[in-house]
Amino acid sequence: MNTALPEPTYDYKVVRQFALMTLVWGIVGMGMGVFIAAQLVWPAMNLDLPWTSFGRLRPLHTNLVIFAFGGSALFATSYYTVQRTCQARLYGGSLAAFTFWGWQALVVILLVTLPQGLTTTKEYAEVEFTGAVWMGIIWIAYAVVFFGTIMKRKTKHIYVGNWFFGAFIVVTAMLHIVNHMAIPVSWFKSYSVYSGATDAMVQWWYGHNAVGFFLTTGFLGMMYYFIPKQAGRPVYSYRLSIVHFWALITLYIWAGPHHLHYTALPDWAQSLGMVMSIILLAPSWGGMINGMMTLSGAWHKLRDDPILRFLVVSLAFYGMSTFEGPMMAIKTVNALSHYTDWTIGHVHAGALGWVAMITIGSLYHLIPRLYGRVQMHSVGLINAHFWLATIGTVLYIASMWVNGITQGLMWRAVNEDGTLTYSFVEALEASHPGFVVRMIGGIFFVTGMLLMAWNTWRTVRAGDARTTEVVPQAVAHG
Repeated sequence: MNTALPEPTYDYKVVRQFALMTLVWGIVGMGMGVFIAAQLVWPAMNLDLPWTSFGRLRPLHTNLVIFAFGGSALFATSYYTVQRTCQARLYGGSLAAFTFWGWQALVVILLVTLPQGLTTTKEYAEVEFTGAVWMGIIWIAYAVVFFGTIMKRKTKHIYVGNWFFGAFIVVTAMLHIVNHMAIPVSWFKSYSVYSGATDAMVQWWYGHNAVGFFLTTGFLGMMYYFIPKQAGRPVYSYRLSIVHFWALITLYIWAGPHHLHYTALPDWAQSLGMVMSIILLAPSWGGMINGMMTLSGAWHKLRDDPILRFLVVSLAFYGMSTFEGPMMAIKTVNALSHYTDWTIGHVHAGALGWVAMITIGSLYHLIPRLYGRVQMHSVGLINAHFWLATIGTVLYIASMWVNGITQGLMWRAVNEDGTLTYSFVEALEASHPGFVVRMIGGIFFVTGMLLMAWNTWRTVRAGDARTTEVVPQAVAHG
């Protein structure tokens, strides 16, 4: 007697949880960014309290937007994508739920410890030893769920987006473990096993690749799934996507030393970081061009589809910031740009223009499908969000470019007798208008996120909240 094989079911509950928390942490983290931007405009907003000072809240802002917002987005989209492209339910049963609750617990640890000054002081790696161990445990569970799903796939090939997600998971684990090697002396105090220039090199090997793998490779996995789906077109060149993958992961890992030009780091290491950063332009633009060319024959859809606009504009910002980064890695350019607001502008061209916009577009595609809706509650609100986000990003990065070049030129200006022409305070005063514009740009961006939250709330309330979706094997597709 023949019996039909069971139809595959997708676990959407954890995807939905991570998607909604992406919105929550996005508003909290970006709101924190606007608050500390306001502190530079009006220093009295530091409130003369240690835990509300700029120095305490700035690392909290970066951790919230990277790990709480960006991390939740990556969990949501990778769990969704790997199921759809492998035609298999998430591996590990309740292990996926553990990654959700564990990751939210990590964010709470950051919210509690960083304002108290309990920090390693390492950029993007501020969480102290016990929090870092907890993060490592969650990440291992994440890897088990993701690669377990790949192993049980019903499809012959592994879709290229999953290669990017997989590389991001593996390399982030390596970076995190190596950079957080420390000797703990209490629950919230530890000392790095590295010292001096070695500690700086390990930190920026981690720091730049946190950008390169957590904030680039993972989100490229998102790009390779959601742009073709939203455009209704196949990836322009699957061969180029594979070349893009291997070139990117081979080159990115070497670029960290460009953060340490003109320091105690050996000059050969600085030069190596500069050269590899310049070469990195090729695979970065290869990926950007592949994404853009996927719209061949579908450009007309941009007139009526604001979700596709988010996705395409994110690629434009990705191309711009991955051109700007290699240029800033050149030593002569770095001599002007480093330690200035130009670096802040560059980071946010990637963070707001690339990471946030690709996330927003992906979530607008994802959320209706998680709740049994054809589309979001209001397309008009998506349009408004697009323009708020785009204008906010442009205001932010343009003001920081102007500030950065102004600061660099003022700091290096000297009189005939060799004394400095300008004091640091004079450079700070010249930067004040840029601080105001930057804050306004941030307000625009956060306002757009609030519109998205309202739109999502209305969509969720009207939708059919499903934890699974049954897909007949005969017609299942990504």
